[in-house]
Amino acid sequence: MSGSSDNRRRAYWLKTLHEWHWVSSAMCLIGLLLFGITGFTLNHAGQIEAKPLVTAQHGKVDAPLLARLEAQTARIRQATKGKAALPPDLQNWVRERWAVDTAGKEAEWSDDEIYLSLPRPGGDAWLRLSLADGEIEYERTDRGWLSYFNDLHKGRNTGQAWSWFIDIFAAATLVFSITGLFILKMHAGNRPFTWPMVGMGFVIPVLLALLFIH
Repeated sequence: MSGSSDNRRRAYWLKTLHEWHWVSSAMCLIGLLLFGITGFTLNHAGQIEAKPLVTAQHGKVDAPLLARLEAQTARIRQATKGKAALPPDLQNWVRERWAVDTAGKEAEWSDDEIYLSLPRPGGDAWLRLSLADGEIEYERTDRGWLSYFNDLHKGRNTGQAWSWFIDIFAAATLVFSITGLFILKMHAGNRPFTWPMVGMGFVIPVLLALLFIH
């Protein structure tokens, strides 16, 4: 009876581990492909060159808008130590003319200009308004899809939603790995090369780090 009970308990845990293993693997499959491919491209970034595409826009805000901005500058600098979002009317001006969304972005305000940095995955952008004459400039740099996916890998300028995705993906990967380890343990008796292979997966990177990384 004891042996039969042990077999049922083993079968139950093996089934449970397999369920958790396949569910977690399904959740993180696409993420593993993305991070695996971009891990390779990041490791060979020097050999994979991308030519940046730079787009520049120039304009001039109208006199009433410029006057309102000049009147607000001193108050904003005093209240926010020189860092605040663009006023709604300036946001609308930029959105209507150049289709650039600046909502929620914090700009740097000085006596003579407003400067807004707009970093994003796969490129950068910035906006500058001269308070002296109303001249406004916008420049966008696009480094291509490869750079975009590399930045997703690093979580560079990707926002809160992608940060949450990385955390959830990391948790799913841990579940996938840990359940895989327990499944290996339960099958190790019939597969003698199990632990030597697991050990190699640990020893090889440790040796490489100790011997070749200084």
